[in-house]
Amino acid sequence: MCGIVGYVGAGAPDARPQGVVMGGLARLEYRGYDSAGLAVVTSDRDRVGMRKKAGKLVNLEKELAGHPLEPATAAIGHTRWATHGAPTDANAHPHLAAHGRLAIIHNGIIENFSALRAELQAEGVEFLSETDTEVAGHLLAREVDRGETLADAMRIITRRLEGAFTLLAVDASEPRTVVGARRNSPLVIGLGEGENFLGSDVVAFIEHTRTALELHQDEVVEITPEGVTITDIAGHVVEREPYHVDWDATAAQKGGFPTFMEKEIHDQPTAVADTLRGRIDEHGRLQLDGGMIHENVLNSIDKIIVVACGTAAYAGLVGRNAIEHWCRIPVEVELAHEFRYRDPVVGVKTLVVAISQSGETMDTIMAVRHAQQQGAPVIAIVNSQGSTIAREADAVLYTRAGPEIAVASTKAFLAQITAMFLLGIYLAELRGNKFPDEIESLLDQLEEIPAKIQRVLDASEPVRALARTMADERTVLFLGRHVGYPVAMEGALKLKELAYIHAEGFPAGELKHGPIALIEEGQPVFIVLPSPRGRESLHSKVISNVQEVRARGARTFVIAEEGDAEAANHAEQVFYVPAAPVLMTPLLSVVPLQLFALELATAKGYDVDQPRNLAKSVTVE
Repeated sequence: MCGIVGYVGAGAPDARPQGVVMGGLARLEYRGYDSAGLAVVTSDRDRVGMRKKAGKLVNLEKELAGHPLEPATAAIGHTRWATHGAPTDANAHPHLAAHGRLAIIHNGIIENFSALRAELQAEGVEFLSETDTEVAGHLLAREVDRGETLADAMRIITRRLEGAFTLLAVDASEPRTVVGARRNSPLVIGLGEGENFLGSDVVAFIEHTRTALELHQDEVVEITPEGVTITDIAGHVVEREPYHVDWDATAAQKGGFPTFMEKEIHDQPTAVADTLRGRIDEHGRLQLDGGMIHENVLNSIDKIIVVACGTAAYAGLVGRNAIEHWCRIPVEVELAHEFRYRDPVVGVKTLVVAISQSGETMDTIMAVRHAQQQGAPVIAIVNSQGSTIAREADAVLYTRAGPEIAVASTKAFLAQITAMFLLGIYLAELRGNKFPDEIESLLDQLEEIPAKIQRVLDASEPVRALARTMADERTVLFLGRHVGYPVAMEGALKLKELAYIHAEGFPAGELKHGPIALIEEGQPVFIVLPSPRGRESLHSKVISNVQEVRARGARTFVIAEEGDAEAANHAEQVFYVPAAPVLMTPLLSVVPLQLFALELATAKGYDVDQPRNLAKSVTVE
């Protein structure tokens, strides 16, 4: 949630700082926000220029058109998702301090802001907003007024702040400097020629540079046109090697599709293929992307716990079935926000797998830290290089899905499932559960999946056409068994997120234990039908579930394997997907449900890229 951008350049005051920051904020809109603003450092040494407005970025653009800011040497900008205080102009960032000479923006939550606010009010400081952020601004101003540089002041105040924060600040008296700090909230540095950048995501500056630096926990960064200085909060300089961002600005654009979500659904064959690519080392063994967990540790684990939220948790459920089957290790899937509060039984023989698209999901970060405190090794499955979870985990497996801009996840989901499969194959190979030829066969089967996903996309018009006829439906149910159950839950979640329709995903066998009471005449029900090959009893049981709801008047829509002749006998309409190994079928069967939700929401006239009340990266607990 929230987007942060900072820029400083070597040129004389000009329009570039404002343009860079506004462009960065536009690329960060995917994170979800309810107000936006920016501050610029001009030739006025006594005051920064600032504009901010509640609502979408277009409101800020109109404000700037009507009340332009002067040319600048540096700028900071912010898109806010409200926590402390309503989404109003006054509560929007930036916030000013030092009589307008200093501006600050902030992602996260300062947990001890009430005590700090009371302290400052006792000194006569007047607050103009309800936010916790303004506290940090006035603390910073107090230190600067005492003679500290902006960077030194930032180091001093971060030692007093509790909670999660990324802070960026500018001071009119230091016109060629932007200072930032982070704790439990992301901040990335972009390196340019005669200019440097800061952003909560590399998307913020990818149009200008693909060379980046990570900022780690409790570090402060000072950028000037000439260079970048990173220190810890005690002031000790930190040396860090830059890395190259391996995708460019066009990867964050719509690629000719009407929405980012549509593009990302069509990106899925590539996302899965890229996640699989280059996983075999020179010895023919699977390899992870970073970090190290000793093979002796992995051989000794007796339980795996997956921690994740929302769509990522459903990817974990799919992976659970595969890992248990291939490795014969018990796997639990825990909602990360519940994990540490229920006092879980975790130890050195428990492998924790943390799944997060952004790598900045605060619930999952806290679950990772709790697991590590208990001595458990942690493997991260994330999509963002240099993210908090990737850095703090003992090993990492990147999904390589590229930037996912739409708030509701699609291609990251398939990439996460693929990564879980890779982890399962890796463990099966390491622990000797599978022979080399079996490992090779599993990898070959996975390699065939991208082309099969493309076939589903190429045949998508029937499910789209159905969606356009259902814009007035008030509730839709989804059923599945085995690996079809998490697919049903994901299908329901996508419909809730995009179309704001009540939807539920149920285990098909649970239907008769209560949910069947919801079935009435005309009720739409989607059923993920297992393959008739190999697990015939499971297929027949789900057919029985289809018959149960049809007998009570439901309209049944079935996702079935090509060649399943019986499916059409029990459905109003069947959407076929290519045959695949049973455990891998979610990579195919979820795609029609994604397309259905997308098309139905579009038919209702909703913004599928930025659904109401949601944000891409949930960085608060």
